[in-house]
Amino acid sequence: QVQLVEAGGGLVQAGGSLRLSCEASGRTDYRYTMAWFRQVPGKEREFVAVISWSGASTVYADSVQGRFTISRNNAKNTLYLQMNSLKSEDTAVYYCAADFGVAMKRNNFDYWGQGTQVTVSS
Repeated sequence: QVQLVEAGGGLVQAGGSLRLSCEASGRTDYRYTMAWFRQVPGKEREFVAVISWSGASTVYADSVQGRFTISRNNAKNTLYLQMNSLKSEDTAVYYCAADFGVAMKRNNFDYWGQGTQVTVSS
């Protein structure tokens, strides 16, 4: 199993930046794909970005392409999401997710963090 803990959420003005992190623990000796999702109350959880085990491959949702950057440091077992040019519609609880294996995917992740709130004021 893998345990995930997010950090870095908060309140920011529109146009500003935030950096989220997600530290993994447990069976981190296995290769695993990691991703970020977000959820607004009353709506389904939404895919944001995914990154391969090596970090060489990334995929983004259209809504964040060009503004957000996903990255990872496997030596520190940590996933990151750099969020720039934030908009009010980016307000959500952000979750990191992990799944053993190397497949790049947008759903069906086995492990989830508890979430961190990001609020963008306009």
